[in-house]
Amino acid sequence: MLTTPAKLRKAGIIGMNHRNVVCIARNNPRKLYPRVDNKLLTKVLAREAGIAVPQLIGVVKTQGHVRELKEFLRDESSFVMKPAKGSGGKGILVIVGRDGDDYIKPSGERVSHLEVCKHASNTLSGLFSLGGANDVAMIEELVNFDAAFDGYSYQGVPDIRIILYKGYPVMAMTRLSTHDSDGKANLHQGAVGLGIDIGSGKALKAVQHGQIIRNHPDTGKDLHAFHVPAWKDFLLLASQCYEITELGYLGADIVLDADKGPLILELNARPGLAIQMANGIGMQTRFDAVEPEISKQRDYKERVTFSMEHFGIL
Repeated sequence: MLTTPAKLRKAGIIGMNHRNVVCIARNNPRKLYPRVDNKLLTKVLAREAGIAVPQLIGVVKTQGHVRELKEFLRDESSFVMKPAKGSGGKGILVIVGRDGDDYIKPSGERVSHLEVCKHASNTLSGLFSLGGANDVAMIEELVNFDAAFDGYSYQGVPDIRIILYKGYPVMAMTRLSTHDSDGKANLHQGAVGLGIDIGSGKALKAVQHGQIIRNHPDTGKDLHAFHVPAWKDFLLLASQCYEITELGYLGADIVLDADKGPLILELNARPGLAIQMANGIGMQTRFDAVEPEISKQRDYKERVTFSMEHFGIL
Protein backbone atom coordinates (compact mmCIF):
# COMPACT_ATOMS: atom_id res chain seq x y z
CA MET A 1 0.00 0.00 0.00
CA LEU A 2 1.34 3.45 -0.90
CA THR A 3 2.01 5.85 1.94
CA THR A 4 3.61 9.24 2.47
CA PRO A 5 6.92 10.32 4.02
CA ALA A 6 4.96 12.13 6.75
CA LYS A 7 3.14 8.96 7.74
CA LEU A 8 6.40 7.01 7.80
CA ARG A 9 8.02 9.62 10.06
CA LYS A 10 5.00 9.53 12.37
CA ALA A 11 5.40 5.75 12.62
CA GLY A 12 9.07 6.22 13.55
CA ILE A 13 10.36 4.64 10.33
CA ILE A 14 13.96 5.61 9.65
CA GLY A 15 14.98 6.16 6.03
CA MET A 16 18.39 5.80 4.40
CA ASN A 17 19.34 9.49 4.61
CA HIS A 18 18.51 9.64 8.32
CA ARG A 19 20.38 6.40 8.90
CA ASN A 20 23.51 7.70 7.19
CA VAL A 21 23.50 11.26 8.54
CA VAL A 22 22.15 10.72 12.06
CA CYS A 23 22.33 7.07 13.12
CA ILE A 24 25.79 6.41 11.71
CA ALA A 25 27.57 9.75 11.34
CA ARG A 26 26.55 11.14 14.76
CA ASN A 27 26.86 7.94 16.76
CA ASN A 28 29.73 6.09 15.13
CA PRO A 29 33.00 8.08 14.97
CA ARG A 30 35.05 6.90 12.01
CA LYS A 31 38.09 6.30 14.19
CA LEU A 32 36.16 3.46 15.85
CA TYR A 33 35.23 1.68 12.61
CA PRO A 34 38.27 -0.65 12.66
CA ARG A 35 36.88 -2.26 15.83
CA VAL A 36 34.14 -3.84 13.71
CA ASP A 37 35.41 -3.56 10.12
CA ASN A 38 38.45 -5.65 11.05
CA LYS A 39 37.03 -8.99 12.24
CA LEU A 40 40.36 -10.05 13.66
CA LEU A 41 40.49 -6.96 15.88
CA THR A 42 36.85 -7.53 16.86
CA LYS A 43 37.70 -11.05 17.94
CA VAL A 44 40.67 -9.90 20.00
CA LEU A 45 38.60 -7.21 21.75
CA ALA A 46 35.75 -9.66 22.40
CA ARG A 47 38.01 -12.33 23.84
CA GLU A 48 39.71 -9.80 26.14
CA ALA A 49 36.25 -8.77 27.39
CA GLY A 50 35.12 -12.38 27.91
CA ILE A 51 32.54 -12.21 25.09
CA ALA A 52 31.88 -15.57 23.42
CA VAL A 53 33.09 -15.86 19.80
CA PRO A 54 34.02 -18.80 17.52
CA GLN A 55 37.55 -20.03 18.30
CA LEU A 56 40.36 -18.70 16.13
CA ILE A 57 42.48 -21.54 14.71
CA GLY A 58 45.01 -19.44 12.83
CA VAL A 59 45.68 -16.38 10.67
CA VAL A 60 47.24 -16.38 7.20
CA LYS A 61 49.18 -13.12 6.99
CA THR A 62 51.75 -13.75 4.23
CA GLN A 63 52.22 -15.79 1.07
CA GLY A 64 54.73 -17.81 3.10
CA HIS A 65 51.88 -18.80 5.42
CA VAL A 66 49.88 -19.93 2.36
CA ARG A 67 52.66 -22.38 1.51
CA GLU A 68 52.47 -23.72 5.08
CA LEU A 69 48.70 -24.33 4.96
CA LYS A 70 48.86 -28.01 4.04
CA GLU A 71 50.74 -28.93 7.18
CA PHE A 72 48.85 -26.41 9.32
CA LEU A 73 45.44 -27.82 8.28
CA ARG A 74 46.56 -31.45 8.39
CA ASP A 75 44.42 -32.29 11.45
CA GLU A 76 41.53 -29.90 10.77
CA SER A 77 38.50 -31.74 9.37
CA SER A 78 36.30 -28.64 9.32
CA PHE A 79 36.91 -24.88 9.48
CA VAL A 80 35.87 -21.50 8.11
CA MET A 81 38.28 -19.24 6.22
CA LYS A 82 37.25 -15.60 5.94
CA PRO A 83 38.80 -12.20 5.18
CA ALA A 84 39.34 -10.04 8.27
CA LYS A 85 38.06 -6.96 6.41
CA GLY A 86 35.39 -8.62 4.27
CA SER A 87 31.80 -7.48 3.96
CA GLY A 88 28.51 -8.91 2.78
CA GLY A 89 29.68 -12.49 3.25
CA LYS A 90 32.22 -12.22 0.42
CA GLY A 91 35.22 -14.51 0.56
CA ILE A 92 33.91 -16.87 3.24
CA LEU A 93 34.97 -20.46 2.58
CA VAL A 94 33.23 -23.10 4.70
CA ILE A 95 34.76 -26.59 4.92
CA VAL A 96 32.75 -29.34 6.63
CA GLY A 97 34.86 -32.41 5.90
CA ARG A 98 37.92 -33.97 4.28
CA ASP A 99 38.41 -36.75 1.74
CA GLY A 100 42.07 -37.48 1.27
CA ASP A 101 43.75 -34.27 0.14
CA ASP A 102 40.41 -32.73 -0.86
CA TYR A 103 38.12 -30.56 1.27
CA ILE A 104 34.32 -30.83 1.29
CA LYS A 105 31.99 -27.79 1.25
CA PRO A 106 28.46 -27.85 2.79
CA SER A 107 27.00 -28.41 -0.68
CA GLY A 108 29.11 -31.57 -1.07
CA GLU A 109 31.36 -29.89 -3.61
CA ARG A 110 34.99 -30.94 -3.39
CA VAL A 111 37.74 -28.35 -3.17
CA SER A 112 41.38 -29.18 -3.79
CA HIS A 113 44.15 -27.98 -1.50
CA LEU A 114 45.43 -25.84 -4.37
CA GLU A 115 42.05 -24.10 -4.53
CA VAL A 116 42.11 -23.45 -0.77
CA CYS A 117 45.58 -21.93 -1.14
CA LYS A 118 44.37 -19.79 -4.05
CA HIS A 119 41.45 -18.60 -1.92
CA ALA A 120 43.81 -17.64 0.91
CA SER A 121 46.13 -15.88 -1.53
CA ASN A 122 43.25 -13.94 -3.08
CA THR A 123 42.15 -12.93 0.41
CA LEU A 124 45.62 -11.53 1.18
CA SER A 125 45.50 -9.46 -2.02
CA GLY A 126 42.22 -7.85 -0.89
CA LEU A 127 39.94 -9.47 -3.47
CA PHE A 128 37.11 -9.81 -0.92
CA SER A 129 37.88 -6.84 1.33
CA LEU A 130 36.41 -3.41 1.91
CA GLY A 131 38.05 -1.03 -0.56
CA GLY A 132 40.26 -3.79 -1.96
CA ALA A 133 42.95 -3.20 0.68
CA ASN A 134 45.47 -5.90 1.56
CA ASP A 135 44.03 -8.26 4.13
CA VAL A 136 44.63 -11.40 6.18
CA ALA A 137 42.70 -14.69 6.12
CA MET A 138 41.25 -15.82 9.43
CA ILE A 139 40.72 -19.53 10.03
CA GLU A 140 38.00 -20.19 12.60
CA GLU A 141 36.40 -23.28 14.05
CA LEU A 142 33.18 -24.35 12.33
CA VAL A 143 30.17 -23.52 14.48
CA ASN A 144 28.20 -26.63 15.49
CA PHE A 145 24.81 -25.08 14.87
CA ASP A 146 22.03 -25.91 17.32
CA ALA A 147 19.16 -27.98 15.92
CA ALA A 148 16.59 -25.57 17.41
CA PHE A 149 16.41 -23.74 14.06
CA ASP A 150 16.19 -26.78 11.77
CA GLY A 151 13.75 -26.32 8.90
CA TYR A 152 13.66 -22.54 9.17
CA SER A 153 16.28 -21.95 6.53
CA TYR A 154 17.19 -23.37 3.10
CA GLN A 155 20.83 -24.59 3.12
CA GLY A 156 22.09 -21.65 5.19
CA VAL A 157 21.78 -21.45 8.97
CA PRO A 158 19.91 -18.60 10.70
CA ASP A 159 21.81 -15.98 12.58
CA ILE A 160 20.19 -13.44 14.86
CA ARG A 161 20.81 -9.74 14.22
CA ILE A 162 20.27 -7.44 17.19
CA ILE A 163 20.37 -3.67 16.73
CA LEU A 164 21.85 -1.75 19.65
CA TYR A 165 21.29 1.94 20.24
CA LYS A 166 23.85 3.29 22.69
CA GLY A 167 24.14 -0.16 24.21
CA TYR A 168 20.43 -0.86 24.50
CA PRO A 169 18.98 -3.71 22.37
CA VAL A 170 16.16 -2.06 20.42
CA MET A 171 15.24 -4.45 17.61
CA ALA A 172 16.01 -8.00 16.45
CA MET A 173 15.57 -10.14 13.38
CA THR A 174 16.75 -13.42 11.94
CA ARG A 175 17.57 -13.75 8.25
CA LEU A 176 16.52 -17.05 6.74
CA SER A 177 18.11 -18.15 3.50
CA THR A 178 15.97 -19.46 0.64
CA HIS A 179 16.35 -21.03 -2.79
CA ASP A 180 15.84 -17.54 -4.22
CA SER A 181 18.72 -16.17 -2.17
CA ASP A 182 20.96 -19.11 -3.17
CA GLY A 183 21.34 -20.14 0.45
CA LYS A 184 22.57 -16.67 1.46
CA ALA A 185 21.13 -14.42 4.14
CA ASN A 186 20.84 -11.19 2.13
CA LEU A 187 17.24 -9.93 2.12
CA HIS A 188 17.65 -8.07 -1.18
CA GLN A 189 18.59 -11.41 -2.78
CA GLY A 190 15.40 -13.10 -1.55
CA ALA A 191 16.15 -14.26 2.00
CA VAL A 192 13.32 -14.07 4.54
CA GLY A 193 13.50 -11.44 7.30
CA LEU A 194 11.77 -12.62 10.48
CA GLY A 195 11.27 -10.06 13.22
CA ILE A 196 11.91 -11.20 16.80
CA ASP A 197 10.23 -9.78 19.88
CA ILE A 198 12.81 -8.14 22.15
CA GLY A 199 10.88 -9.13 25.24
CA SER A 200 10.41 -12.84 24.54
CA GLY A 201 12.51 -13.99 21.57
CA LYS A 202 9.36 -15.09 19.73
CA ALA A 203 8.65 -14.48 16.04
CA LEU A 204 6.76 -11.34 15.09
CA LYS A 205 6.41 -11.03 11.33
CA ALA A 206 8.10 -12.56 8.29
CA VAL A 207 8.74 -10.72 5.04
CA GLN A 208 10.24 -11.73 1.70
CA HIS A 209 10.61 -9.41 -1.28
CA GLY A 210 8.69 -6.80 0.74
CA GLN A 211 5.68 -9.08 1.20
CA ILE A 212 4.42 -10.58 4.45
CA ILE A 213 4.55 -14.39 4.46
CA ARG A 214 3.53 -17.08 6.96
CA ASN A 215 5.56 -20.14 5.91
CA HIS A 216 9.11 -20.59 4.68
CA PRO A 217 8.87 -20.65 0.87
CA ASP A 218 11.07 -23.75 0.52
CA THR A 219 10.66 -25.80 3.70
CA GLY A 220 7.02 -24.89 4.43
CA LYS A 221 7.90 -24.39 8.10
CA ASP A 222 5.47 -22.19 10.06
CA LEU A 223 7.61 -19.12 10.68
CA HIS A 224 5.38 -17.85 13.46
CA ALA A 225 6.47 -20.87 15.56
CA PHE A 226 10.09 -19.61 15.53
CA HIS A 227 11.36 -18.98 19.06
CA VAL A 228 14.93 -18.27 20.08
CA PRO A 229 15.90 -20.44 23.08
CA ALA A 230 17.67 -18.72 25.99
CA TRP A 231 16.78 -15.39 24.41
CA LYS A 232 18.07 -13.24 27.24
CA ASP A 233 21.55 -14.72 26.75
CA PHE A 234 21.51 -13.37 23.17
CA LEU A 235 20.61 -9.90 24.41
CA LEU A 236 23.27 -9.94 27.14
CA LEU A 237 25.92 -11.01 24.65
CA ALA A 238 24.94 -8.28 22.18
CA SER A 239 24.72 -5.56 24.81
CA GLN A 240 28.28 -6.22 26.01
CA CYS A 241 29.55 -5.34 22.53
CA TYR A 242 28.77 -1.68 23.17
CA GLU A 243 31.58 -1.45 25.72
CA ILE A 244 34.21 -2.91 23.36
CA THR A 245 33.18 -0.90 20.28
CA GLU A 246 31.75 2.35 21.77
CA LEU A 247 29.55 2.55 18.67
CA GLY A 248 26.14 4.10 19.34
CA TYR A 249 24.43 2.43 16.37
CA LEU A 250 25.57 -1.16 16.12
CA GLY A 251 24.39 -4.45 14.63
CA ALA A 252 25.44 -7.68 16.37
CA ASP A 253 25.11 -10.95 14.44
CA ILE A 254 24.85 -13.97 16.74
CA VAL A 255 24.71 -17.72 16.08
CA LEU A 256 23.69 -20.51 18.43
CA ASP A 257 26.28 -23.26 18.89
CA ALA A 258 24.87 -26.55 20.17
CA ASP A 259 27.66 -26.90 22.73
CA LYS A 260 28.80 -23.35 23.50
CA GLY A 261 25.52 -21.42 23.29
CA PRO A 262 25.28 -17.99 21.61
CA LEU A 263 28.45 -16.72 19.88
CA ILE A 264 29.13 -13.32 18.32
CA LEU A 265 29.73 -13.98 14.62
CA GLU A 266 30.44 -10.38 13.62
CA LEU A 267 29.57 -6.75 14.36
CA ASN A 268 28.38 -4.09 11.92
CA ALA A 269 28.74 -0.30 12.16
CA ARG A 270 26.29 0.25 9.30
CA PRO A 271 23.34 -2.12 9.90
CA GLY A 272 20.48 -1.85 7.41
CA LEU A 273 16.88 -0.83 7.90
CA ALA A 274 14.86 -3.79 6.64
CA ILE A 275 14.62 -4.95 10.24
CA GLN A 276 11.89 -2.33 10.70
CA MET A 277 9.67 -4.04 8.14
CA ALA A 278 10.14 -7.44 9.78
CA ASN A 279 9.20 -5.95 13.15
CA GLY A 280 6.31 -3.86 11.88
CA ILE A 281 7.55 -0.79 13.78
CA GLY A 282 10.00 2.06 13.26
CA MET A 283 13.26 2.21 15.17
CA GLN A 284 13.04 5.94 15.92
CA THR A 285 10.36 5.36 18.55
CA ARG A 286 12.75 3.08 20.43
CA PHE A 287 15.71 5.42 20.01
CA ASP A 288 13.56 8.15 21.56
CA ALA A 289 12.72 5.84 24.49
CA VAL A 290 16.41 5.13 25.10
CA GLU A 291 17.66 8.73 24.99
CA PRO A 292 16.41 9.75 28.50
CA GLU A 293 18.01 6.59 29.95
CA ILE A 294 21.54 7.19 28.73
CA SER A 295 22.52 9.50 31.60
CA LYS A 296 21.72 6.71 34.10
CA GLN A 297 24.95 4.88 33.26
CA ARG A 298 23.46 1.38 33.34
CA ASP A 299 25.63 -1.72 32.84
CA TYR A 300 24.84 -4.23 30.09
CA LYS A 301 22.58 -6.36 32.30
CA GLU A 302 20.53 -3.36 33.34
CA ARG A 303 20.25 -2.18 29.75
CA VAL A 304 18.91 -5.58 28.70
CA THR A 305 16.36 -5.56 31.53
CA PHE A 306 15.14 -2.13 30.40
CA SER A 307 14.84 -3.22 26.77
CA MET A 308 12.97 -6.43 27.57
CA GLU A 309 10.53 -4.53 29.79
CA HIS A 310 9.92 -1.62 27.40
CA PHE A 311 10.26 -3.05 23.89
CA GLY A 312 8.50 -6.40 24.24
CA ILE A 313 5.28 -6.71 22.24
CA LEU A 314 4.13 -10.29 22.84
